[in-house]
Amino acid sequence: QVQLVESGGGLVQAGDSLRLSCAASGRTFSTYAMAWFRQAPGREREFVAGIKWDTYYADSVKGRFTISRDNAKKTMYLQMNSLKPEDTALYYCAATGRGRVPLGADDYTYWGQGTQVTVSS
Repeated sequence: QVQLVESGGGLVQAGDSLRLSCAASGRTFSTYAMAWFRQAPGREREFVAGIKWDTYYADSVKGRFTISRDNAKKTMYLQMNSLKPEDTALYYCAATGRGRVPLGADDYTYWGQGTQVTVSS
């Protein structure tokens, strides 16, 4: 069983930066593939970035966002730079025991409650 708690969201202006954190419980954090998803009002939940041995990014955030993890601290991060209004969404962290990083939300077993990111223009 894994519990995930996100933090670090907030209200910022376009061009600003934010760093999201996802703190995990459980003994086997290092073996899980982890990811960030986001969901804006009226839209489906979408993959943002994922990490296990390698990192993966949605085209919309590539070059602006950086995903990382600290297995000793059981924490995953998402550094978001050059934020745009279209990045406004509820950001979730997710974990799966799969051996790779899935891109679909249905493939993740564990989810946090989400942290809101709002970018004003």
